[in-house]
Amino acid sequence: MVSTQGAGPRKWPLLFHHNMMQMRTYIYVDGFNLYYGAVKDTPYKWLNLKALFRHLLKPQHDIQSIKYFTALVSGKTDPDQPLRQKAFLRAIQKHIPELSIYYGHFLSHIISAPLANPVGASRFVNIIKTEEKGSDVNLAGHVLNDAWLDKYDCAVIVSNDSDLAESLRLVKEQHNKTIGLFIPWKHHPSKELMKYANFIKRIRRNVLAISQLPDPIPGTSIFKPLKWNTRP
Repeated sequence: MVSTQGAGPRKWPLLFHHNMMQMRTYIYVDGFNLYYGAVKDTPYKWLNLKALFRHLLKPQHDIQSIKYFTALVSGKTDPDQPLRQKAFLRAIQKHIPELSIYYGHFLSHIISAPLANPVGASRFVNIIKTEEKGSDVNLAGHVLNDAWLDKYDCAVIVSNDSDLAESLRLVKEQHNKTIGLFIPWKHHPSKELMKYANFIKRIRRNVLAISQLPDPIPGTSIFKPLKWNTRP
């Protein structure tokens, strides 16, 4: 709010200066990178992403969009896992109007892996490897496209995937955008991504603890999964 004290014309330069201080900020979240790098094995899975980013960013950042990239889990090893994930995705969509979700997919295939302690002639074993595909490509595409369209002044990348380095290089060199990196606390920052970052922050457990969603989500019947109410 701009003060109107003093001579009338003086309030307009103050308003102009205030607006110039604001940075249109878009945030791009690699959901699995965030989960496995910061949230897994903690009691902080019911995560309020907007509150998290507000704690980590300076006040001049105007969060205009949070883009969350993920894939739906299958539940092969834990039948209730898809239900917990869907409850969380519904919760953040309902509670955070700036947030949108973009889906990749899982691919499963059989690979041959060497045994750590071979017995007799058996030196290899066939295992099923499941990989999440699409999120990194989707994230990179949105970062680039939004830069071309001049939708943001600052892009914040929540990931530690070095495959994103080329898209960040283009955003920096072709559009001179500000780039921030939020690194999950379990990961060492990627040197490739750090080359293009104006600022880097760690997502630590203490900020996760103060960035939790309400339970239930107001105006809905969406509750935090019971399994998430206790430590693993």
